[in-house]
Amino acid sequence: MGQSLPLDAHEQVLLPATGVDDPISQRVASNLLRLRSKRNLSLDGLARASGVSRAMLAQIESGRSVPSIKVLCKIAQGLKVSVAAFLDDRAFDGVAVLPARQSKRLVNSDGSFVSRALFPFDCSRQVEFYELRLAGLATEDSTGHAPGTQENLVVAQGVLEISVNEERFLLATGDSILFYADQPHAYRNPSNSEAVAYLVTTYAERLD
Repeated sequence: MGQSLPLDAHEQVLLPATGVDDPISQRVASNLLRLRSKRNLSLDGLARASGVSRAMLAQIESGRSVPSIKVLCKIAQGLKVSVAAFLDDRAFDGVAVLPARQSKRLVNSDGSFVSRALFPFDCSRQVEFYELRLAGLATEDSTGHAPGTQENLVVAQGVLEISVNEERFLLATGDSILFYADQPHAYRNPSNSEAVAYLVTTYAERLD
């Protein structure tokens, strides 16, 4: 049997990954590699900056082990990032440009309502950003989304009437509203000209 490497007290509580497909260990591993590479740090350099041994860093970065919170905090301090950065499920690397012609659009049956996604629609997400266009005198109804869903809307052009469980709110250009969208709600344009709004939808759970 080979001689084991000495570990400090924090590193001794490192947990073995449950398998090569363990989602937590793989996410931590990929984010550690990304953050270390972004800062042009070698494993030796990060070991010096964090106080975590090179052998332990290599084990975490390969996804063979999940670090304890104490170890993760030390690595985060060495990289000057938050602990949450290691659990980030990055759908893209840094920047994603979305040409308008390639945006995913949802259009209702008569064409009076158009919702354009302003985010990579095919990626895992918990927050969505939309441009909404509602023709004059048109109405768009929703029965409600998943429990805990919130909508934050701002009117960029025209006026909009927002109904939430039959309670109505009239918004002029520049006005905004935040409400739970897990209940019946509707958008109505009371004017003859098109209304434009921007909407951020936040779900209680991540969408795949």
